Amino acid sequence: MESQLLLSGTKNIIGKIFDYIISITKMSKKQNILVTGGAGYIGAHIVELLVKTKANIIIIDNLVTGHKKLLNKKAKFIKEDIKNKTSLTKIINDYEVNSVIHLAGSLNVSEAEKNKKKYYKNNVEGTLNLVNACKNSSVKNIIFSSSCSVYGNVKGSVNEKIKPNPQGYYALTKYKAEEIIKKFSKKYNYKYAILRYFNVAGASPSGKIGEIETSHGHLIKNIAIQSLKKKPVITIYGNDYKTKDGTCVRDYIHVSDLANIHIKTLKYIIKNSKSLILNCGYGKPYSVLDIANIFKKKKKYTRINYKNRRSGDIAEVYSDSKKINKILKLKPKYDNLEYILDSAYNWEKIIKKFKLN
Repeated sequence: MESQLLLSGTKNIIGKIFDYIISITKMSKKQNILVTGGAGYIGAHIVELLVKTKANIIIIDNLVTGHKKLLNKKAKFIKEDIKNKTSLTKIINDYEVNSVIHLAGSLNVSEAEKNKKKYYKNNVEGTLNLVNACKNSSVKNIIFSSSCSVYGNVKGSVNEKIKPNPQGYYALTKYKAEEIIKKFSKKYNYKYAILRYFNVAGASPSGKIGEIETSHGHLIKNIAIQSLKKKPVITIYGNDYKTKDGTCVRDYIHVSDLANIHIKTLKYIIKNSKSLILNCGYGKPYSVLDIANIFKKKKKYTRINYKNRRSGDIAEVYSDSKKINKILKLKPKYDNLEYILDSAYNWEKIIKKFKLN
């Protein structure tokens, strides 16, 4: 009996040692990481952190909304479109890609309602092309840039257990892309992380990268642009929502903290071989008017201009951040709305000197 217990205990110890060796091997193996949309706003911030690791970084971007000024010289850049499945397959195989961080796509909520074909092709078919390009490849991990808009017309704090109910067309394309990634994960033998972004804003503390593209309609970006004018005008779309002051309520996260979430998430799924879905926000609700009023304190001649609601906008949504904080043990560095606004404002002063073409 004692010998059986001893043998059983020895097996358990050996098993734990073997599991530990496997996890260390996974983590120590040099990664080849493909970042789609790596010349865009969020992608550039992720690459800024990735190049500090030992990984080889490959960026693909069609430069429609991405910019060469945001490309990191330490990464390999290939100008390509995710709609080109043949090229995607070749790139993944040629560079023996282990992990993909997928950000490429279209993301203007209002435009999506007017140009559904474009958004289906870029966000849904583009994701399907990418996933199919990973078939029979070395890709073992995919991180997907999704959106809190997939939850639909929820009110208040949302957690990952809430069933998605996308209302606008942009949200629908994001949800369809999520489903594609989940559906093919077992068939093509990869783990995934779906990151549902809340409102991303600000610019890197390095002063080297930030948001250049203006077509996305991001509130803080637009406010930062106005901040350079003598008499700024802040446009607010809708003041008749059922919220505390009639304007939309959102959860704003600094782009560098979001970039760090991608790094920590990738490490987690490599080490644990687990797929997961995470909300990416601080869990702090601010109305559009809250932000406008903070800005007005800095620029007293600011005028607020109210317009009709934008199609596809949700009244109120902010993150329940318990799950992400527990799993990734997050310690945000830039969880301060005034800092986010200031970093966006300082970035606008920097890019005035850029020649973007």
